[in-house]
Amino acid sequence: MENQNKFLVFLNSRLLVGLGIVLAAFIGAYTFYQVRSFDNTLTVTGSTTKAVTSDHVKWIGVINRVVKASTLKVGYADMAKDLIFVKDFLKEKNIPESQIVISPIFMDQNYDQPQGAERSYTLRQNIEINSGDVNAISEISKNTQPLIEKGVIFSTQSLEFTYLKLPMERVSMLSDAVKDAKARAASLATSSGKNIGQLKSASSGVVQVMSANSTDVSDYGSYDTSKIDKNIMMTVKATFTLK
Repeated sequence: MENQNKFLVFLNSRLLVGLGIVLAAFIGAYTFYQVRSFDNTLTVTGSTTKAVTSDHVKWIGVINRVVKASTLKVGYADMAKDLIFVKDFLKEKNIPESQIVISPIFMDQNYDQPQGAERSYTLRQNIEINSGDVNAISEISKNTQPLIEKGVIFSTQSLEFTYLKLPMERVSMLSDAVKDAKARAASLATSSGKNIGQLKSASSGVVQVMSANSTDVSDYGSYDTSKIDKNIMMTVKATFTLK
């Protein structure tokens, strides 16, 4: 009899534990449903893309000369002559002086020399051109052979194409991205038998400025300056009420 009572007590305790687990699961599921019902929103990401043409170019060219320590004075004089040739070249190409910025001459010591050789230095001077005539500067930068023929060691250090109207474009594109998000939200809501209501919140994502036909995007945004033709892509995260 005593063993039978112990068995009944054990069985009852097991039943109580099992019932408790089922009841907790039911309460949890009911609570989750209530929270989702109270929230009753749908969050989607919308995007828009616009093709633009760069309206500004920054061209940085550099003059170089390698000179020995004993001929530094001559080297600086030669650099001055080189600069005159470069200025004349740019003037012939109808580039205004107001668009040209000339840096001081920088001097770097060369360390990759044979032991015991006289010290040598590289003299360099940057010539920066900022212009809105993007296509013209692009073509000029490809043909600097006349300078080479005059003994000027001139090369292009960088050629950057940018779009100065980007801040204004972002405003108009934000509206288009929200419209795209609304269309996506409506499609998703309809498939579940609901309709979307008002826009509850919206936050813009990073802006991607890519070269045309590129898909190279970054989580932190991107800005490709290597090509004249670009695509601006903007995203927005929008939350709509459901009804």
